[in-house]
Amino acid sequence: MPINILMPALSPTMEKGNLAKWLKKEGDKVKSGDVIAEIETDKATMEVEAIDEGTIARILVPEGTQDVAVNDVIAVLAGEGEDVKAASAGGAKPSASSAPPKAAAAPVAATPAPAPAPAAAKPTAPPAAPAQAAPQTNGHGRVFSSPLARRLATEAGIEISMISGTGPHGRVIARDVEEAKSGKGLKAPAAAPAAPALAPSMSDKQILALFEPGSYEVVPHDNMRRTIAQRLTASVQNVPHFYLTIDCDIGKLLAAREEINAAAPKDKEKKPLYKLSVNDFVIKAMAVALQKIPDCNVSWTDGGLLKHRHSDIGVAVAMPGGLITPIIRKAETKTLSAISGEMKDFAARARARKLKPEEYQGGTTAVSNLGMYGIKDFTAVINPPHATILAVGTSEERPVVRNGNIEIASIMSVTLSCDHRAIDGALGAELIGAFRQLIENPVMMMV
Repeated sequence: MPINILMPALSPTMEKGNLAKWLKKEGDKVKSGDVIAEIETDKATMEVEAIDEGTIARILVPEGTQDVAVNDVIAVLAGEGEDVKAASAGGAKPSASSAPPKAAAAPVAATPAPAPAPAAAKPTAPPAAPAQAAPQTNGHGRVFSSPLARRLATEAGIEISMISGTGPHGRVIARDVEEAKSGKGLKAPAAAPAAPALAPSMSDKQILALFEPGSYEVVPHDNMRRTIAQRLTASVQNVPHFYLTIDCDIGKLLAAREEINAAAPKDKEKKPLYKLSVNDFVIKAMAVALQKIPDCNVSWTDGGLLKHRHSDIGVAVAMPGGLITPIIRKAETKTLSAISGEMKDFAARARARKLKPEEYQGGTTAVSNLGMYGIKDFTAVINPPHATILAVGTSEERPVVRNGNIEIASIMSVTLSCDHRAIDGALGAELIGAFRQLIENPVMMMV
């Protein structure tokens, strides 16, 4: 029976992708692990590997096609011993629907590949709501899962259908079973239907009617811009934000930074091995503050709060057309120089769109720093599943009163956005207070 190869979901938020390139052509034989295509997502370009063996009988979606919906059939594979012409004639037709076809879907695996020059995206209708992260079935009720995952689930006494799959195409893998043993990754109760928008959005036609024809240029949205718009709109609509702003005296930090950078060891070319930035201190201070106030190191789910053991700090990095938040994992355990080196590497690869999905997905909070642009203070939108985000402004000399005397100090304003479902006002105040204590006394980060 022909096997339909579907457009894979290469990240939890992916709804559509661009089929950048076919690496196999019709009539080519493939075996498990062969790279057959490159898919361009909103963040990076990924390689798609075949799971089943057989022959590419028919390619339904040509390379260069934009906005291919997840689960659409992109090619048909003839199994071993099957007539290729018959498989091609009997293969599924291209579908605009994201519903999986009745034929068994060939799961795919994804690994990062260098990103080609992005093609211009075509204007489309607003994207559909994200699919729920849940194991995919083959149309007959069987959950896609690896043999090892099924064995581990049986040994642990866990029903495989209750485990959310994070493998290619929603496939349940061994890692998911290990997570489920500790209560993570189990399917949560269905969420209540989203409340309707307070007011309908203006249509494209209505907006264009407000402006004189020829007085503007239409720049089509690319996948990244659409994803940012969708996720942050959902955050503002569904996450009850509140904001806490505080001023920090970073005089000691600036002195410590200058001293540490001056003492940095040199390489063979006499260049320092590291050069700390104020943002490196901010990342470390936020990571340690979350360890001091662990009730803020959480994520909201309908089934319960996830209390994280480590501080995985997402750091917003601007890139052409949008931004991305690579994650400094276990930041509370890392030195300032290690954080600095990791961030420089992340920033360079983010702008080249060469980050791996595991390097920018997840995290327990985020930091957004606009101080380098001279911004005094601002509020940032929480990026779910985070419950907080720290917005950092520039440091500037301001007059302060100390012991009845006016002095000049280097003051940096920071604003903490909190998800009120998970964090109450007093608790959020404890977190930002712990952050200020650390950032004003950086030696305490080393304890």
